Amino acid sequence: MNTLRKDLRIGVQAASQVRVGLEEAGQRIDNFLIRILKGVPKSHVYRLLRTGQVRVNSRRTDATYRLQVDDRVRLPPVRTPIARASTAPGPAMPFPTLRVLYEDDAVLAIDKPPGVASHGGSGVSMGVIERMRAERPHSRFLELVHRLDRDTSGVLLLAKKRSALTRIHAQIRAGTVRKWYLVLVKGSWTGGEQHVRLSLNRYLTPEGERRVSVRHDGTPAHTLFRPLRHAGGNTLLEAELLTGRTHQIRVHLAHLGFPVAGDDKYGDFPLNKSLKKQGLKRMFLHAERVAFEHPVTGEPMQVAAPLAPDLQRFLQHLADHASPTE
Repeated sequence: MNTLRKDLRIGVQAASQVRVGLEEAGQRIDNFLIRILKGVPKSHVYRLLRTGQVRVNSRRTDATYRLQVDDRVRLPPVRTPIARASTAPGPAMPFPTLRVLYEDDAVLAIDKPPGVASHGGSGVSMGVIERMRAERPHSRFLELVHRLDRDTSGVLLLAKKRSALTRIHAQIRAGTVRKWYLVLVKGSWTGGEQHVRLSLNRYLTPEGERRVSVRHDGTPAHTLFRPLRHAGGNTLLEAELLTGRTHQIRVHLAHLGFPVAGDDKYGDFPLNKSLKKQGLKRMFLHAERVAFEHPVTGEPMQVAAPLAPDLQRFLQHLADHASPTE
């Protein structure tokens, strides 16, 4: 088995363009760059801004600029330290198939597999949007409507027209787009359906990692949790996002004492280690359904993705090894 070690070898990240989504809106451009250009010294990030190598909507900007939804951020080529295998690297992993759940002239919905980023960046050469553009070279417009974390599977919406993108984004800002997730948590959930309203604060760790915490003066966040069934000392919940904050489900649940199984940021790390031995290789979070108004016809739409196969298998494992009293 190859072992990775730190090396002085330098890699060059090619120039790219990132479109700002709702999660990044309001964030300062310098903090945004520090997060996505991992391994690049802060001094170099500020030099890129000062010299105009970073552009927002084709214009120069300074470090204090706060990003807006749909801003186009050009990232210049940068040199980053990379890890190198002590032996010859193996072949690149094939990109998984992206199953189409729904498509028309304005909207495309896919079932995102786990382990795949929504977009490239931070050392990821190709995400879902880059793959879809490569597969559809004649598409005049194709953009992510929203994003899912790399470990999260399920429904991901893309827009095939700029007008469709702006109209669905307007629905998201108005709170009329509804999203449901399936999530497995540690412990036995009691009390039935619960509305959780806890304000959240985003911050960056010294390493540039994005984190979120519950804080009374943070941004309001509202999640509705519904218990579905108990499974091996854990509970399967349906989580409905009534606001769409970064890491909202994970942070709300961790704060309540019900961390998401497999969550490597806010979870129960000894539990995660135990669950990994039982077959759970990633966070148990799946984007099950999205409901919205069609951006052209105005008709109500609902797109659903079945629980990902790896999570189905893990639930079956818990059921097969459950005690008779469960």
